[in-house]
Amino acid sequence: MKTKKERKKRTNEQIAVTVSCVSIGINLALTAFKFFAGIAGRSGAMLSDALHSASDAFTTVIVIIGVKLSAKESDKEHPYGHERFECVAALILSVILGLVGLGIGYAGVMKIIAGDYESLTVPGTIALAAAIASLFVKEAMYWYTRIAAKKINSGALMADAWHHRSDALSSVGSFIGILGAMLGYPIMDPLASVIICVFIIKVAVDIFCDAVGKMTDKASDEETTGRIGAIVLEQEDVLGVDVLKTRVFGDKIYADIEIRVDGEVTLRASHAIAQRIHDAIEQQCPNVKHCMVHVNPAERAESFDRKTAPAP
Repeated sequence: MKTKKERKKRTNEQIAVTVSCVSIGINLALTAFKFFAGIAGRSGAMLSDALHSASDAFTTVIVIIGVKLSAKESDKEHPYGHERFECVAALILSVILGLVGLGIGYAGVMKIIAGDYESLTVPGTIALAAAIASLFVKEAMYWYTRIAAKKINSGALMADAWHHRSDALSSVGSFIGILGAMLGYPIMDPLASVIICVFIIKVAVDIFCDAVGKMTDKASDEETTGRIGAIVLEQEDVLGVDVLKTRVFGDKIYADIEIRVDGEVTLRASHAIAQRIHDAIEQQCPNVKHCMVHVNPAERAESFDRKTAPAP
């Protein structure tokens, strides 16, 4: 019989895989359409945009692998679980995204430096239509994936959502570049590729920094820390909190807490208080995978009391 946490973990994995499969299907269809529009419409910006969509499909496969690995149960080699595999997937995604952005930017810069603007072909109407269609589709995919990522608190899926947003921004750049070229400014098409490059690299850096933060025992946000502190102080017989540390482990949180209780209570009573706090935190804060509660006798502690506790 699976526990409630195990069932929730399984459901989260299914949501992530379903969203990712939908994403792959749409990206492959969009990539084919963009390549066709880029070739038929003679637009370098649209071909760059198509390459970006192709990278979306590839990186979503990495997301699925990361989610699958992170959902594995703890074992002898990984006693704290496998949640950080999601961070690894996000790191790989950010590097690939950055390389794609640099490649697109390099191609655009080379065309601009060449200076032979008169020889640049003017994109066709189909390329402009493809840019508009891509903008709406990718923005819709961003919100679809983002909502799912927030629901299951998945860093890798959120990174994929931002990949969709970067593609939508790429389509904005493509639209501007193609329209400008059609209006008599051929340089606008390669210039759009450079603009797309900037957007993509910005998203890649953000994803990279977020993943690194989750892999280096970064503290949880102040709201979560405050909520944990408030839950502890709500418990009967707790006189104060001496230490409250949190660390982000993939998409989960670990908490280390030292509480202050009457020094005259028995060991059994102290253990019961600590267990009550442990259960309350894990029940009321779904993102907390585990918390360790240490009990200090009241006469030793003065650092943290109900008046100075963080606000919930």
